[in-house]
Amino acid sequence: MYNNLRLFINEFWDNILTDLLISKFQVMPDSRIKNEEQYQALLEIGYSKEKAARIANTPDAGVKGGHAKPYNEWTKAELYQQARRVGIAGRSYMSKKNLIHSLRNN
Repeated sequence: MYNNLRLFINEFWDNILTDLLISKFQVMPDSRIKNEEQYQALLEIGYSKEKAARIANTPDAGVKGGHAKPYNEWTKAELYQQARRVGIAGRSYMSKKNLIHSLRNN
């Protein structure tokens, strides 16, 4: 209990001092963070500094996906390979319709 409280207080003061330094003294943001805006947003919603930094430093941080074609346009062989990658059991007995349903609800 004491260690948890001590950890909480240390993290609390660390966050306050960091915010104070950045806002009052115009300290440069951490140069190791590639997407500072996303990093700060993640911290504000409760992510740890390590996790926020890991997310903000990914090569495609802030870039949306969604470039794959819809499952309806995939061939049955492509659906089967995707089901195999995901680990869907019984895929070899499934129709294209069943593969699509299983992939969407996995």
